[in-house]
Amino acid sequence: MSNEKFKHSFKTPFHDNLGLAVYSSGLQRCTAGHSWGPAVRNHYTIHYIVSGRGYFDDGKTHYELSAGDGFLFVPNCVVSYQADQEDPWEYCWVGFNGTDAARLVQETGLSCENPIFHYDKDDALKQCLNHIYDTNGSRPCDEARMLSGLLEFLSILMEEFGQTLPARHRNGYEYVEKSIRFIDYNYSRDDIDINDIAANAGISRSHLYRLFMQHISMPPNEYLSHYRIDKAAYLLRHNNLSVGEAAYSTGFSDQLYFSRVFKKYKGVPPSRYAGLVNSSDTGEEEKK
Repeated sequence: MSNEKFKHSFKTPFHDNLGLAVYSSGLQRCTAGHSWGPAVRNHYTIHYIVSGRGYFDDGKTHYELSAGDGFLFVPNCVVSYQADQEDPWEYCWVGFNGTDAARLVQETGLSCENPIFHYDKDDALKQCLNHIYDTNGSRPCDEARMLSGLLEFLSILMEEFGQTLPARHRNGYEYVEKSIRFIDYNYSRDDIDINDIAANAGISRSHLYRLFMQHISMPPNEYLSHYRIDKAAYLLRHNNLSVGEAAYSTGFSDQLYFSRVFKKYKGVPPSRYAGLVNSSDTGEEEKK
């Protein structure tokens, strides 16, 4: 096999709230010493090493990794990685997020505190990641195929490494799950706030904040805002609503405030969002 370096990848420019969304996927054979970070990403990313060696650092532990190992990026956790100088690694990866992402990642047993896994019993993980990359696109059928590969990938990790779930629940993750369900059922109301979410979970506001930061690396008020904006983006793209209608449908009574928050999370005002989505090139891969 040739040792020539390569990188094949794609990134989706818009992410609707469908519970789970693939942000990127790809495969890369790195040059000697190729590195990334220290930095953060705003979504989950899992790399799986096919061959070679490299190093992953989560700020607390420096890991030396090789074929069969994998590592997780959690949103807003500072990490870095680097290919070995003598035997640089080849890996494949998937980036994803959505309202179900935190729960699904928790089920795998992986976390910011436990980001490393090893799987070498077969090629199933590599095949899932290749499937995601091979079926990339922005049509509903493409999104469904990518998600099928992602769910299969996560299900393998759950089956192999998810035995730590009971310990996570003793650490309060059940309160996070209950809060996320409350947000899902009530996000369209403009009168809910963090006090309501904490009261529904049966814990104090400060305890809720600590649990959200521990388990999903995001404060509950930011999660609520992010959830609402994702819902609004979906309505703008698929339901042909006006900006005001999308705002009121997702719990924003002030349209100007909604526009500011929308631009913060999506990078463009809501008035431009739907047009940019519709005019984007939906079938082109990014390859470099």
